[in-house]
Amino acid sequence: MIQISPHAEAALTCTLDERSLYLRRLVLGSVRSAGRGHVGPALSLIEMVRVLYDDVLRIDPKNPRDPDRDRAILSKGHGCLALYALLADRGFFPLSELDGFCGPDSILGGHPEYGMVPGVEASTGALGHGLSIGVGLALAARMRERSYRTFVLLGDGEINEGSVWEAAMGAAKHGLDNLVALIDYNKLQSYGPTDYVLPLEPLADKWRSFGFAVQEVNGHDVGALRTVLKQVPAVAGKPTAVICHTVKGKGLPAAESNADWHHKNKLTDSELDAIRVAVGDF
Repeated sequence: MIQISPHAEAALTCTLDERSLYLRRLVLGSVRSAGRGHVGPALSLIEMVRVLYDDVLRIDPKNPRDPDRDRAILSKGHGCLALYALLADRGFFPLSELDGFCGPDSILGGHPEYGMVPGVEASTGALGHGLSIGVGLALAARMRERSYRTFVLLGDGEINEGSVWEAAMGAAKHGLDNLVALIDYNKLQSYGPTDYVLPLEPLADKWRSFGFAVQEVNGHDVGALRTVLKQVPAVAGKPTAVICHTVKGKGLPAAESNADWHHKNKLTDSELDAIRVAVGDF
């Protein structure tokens, strides 16, 4: 029998506030317009991205290439709908762009593209590369005596990739306490539960053994996330890993912990009705 941690149990029952529901409406509106999208992976990420862009990152949407800005990399690029919603809402590009998601003339592809979308720091989608890019950025900040920090958002299925752990060893070797890895631990990937595909536990101990300071948090608890992320680095001289216990598809009951909603090619009328019930008009 799978043991559910207190953090994971809290994520299952966490109530979402109006801003979280608004951001979900933006995500689901893009899916409705495009007729497709990775719904579950985006909805599990909303609060992580929200707290980063609302409360933590030192960024200016009017100057997205400021050399001293904090960097945030969405390594699990298929969750890009959450990132696009936040970037649009913060003014990196017009909200109307969300309606063109995956269209032939849109800047918003099915995975984020550097140089195409203002605010996107790296092209991602091929899994397992974001943390390596983050290590490079964090090391560059130190060598150039810059104060910016780098945050990398990883999927739990993604950390099956060996390249993630090579990057983790490099981060620890260089004592990169300006680097933070946030793991979206929703415990479900496209082929099924992570415990079935490739078990990850003891996940916190793994990150500690690779030289990271580790925090665990309910990834849908905005207040708890804000507290943890404002206190990084957790230990001076060490990179930080924040394991965010989340629910895939959070906020849309039909999609919660349901692999059928990992990616949607077309929403049926009954699914659209279920979305309206869950998040209101969208």
